[in-house]
Amino acid sequence: MAYSISDACTRCGTCKETCPVEAISAGEPKFKIDADLCISCGQCCDACPVSAIKEA
Repeated sequence: MAYSISDACTRCGTCKETCPVEAISAGEPKFKIDADLCISCGQCCDACPVSAIKEA
């Protein structure tokens, strides 16, 4: 199951740097996760300092 980023995202970029398959990109007003690329590893969720990433 892919993850999604909520409006709590502060655009710090930590999730993007953590993603092993580069499924996260900068969006406006928050980062976004490409569900087709996401391997549901959870690394982005664990790395997010504001807990903005949850399972979709």
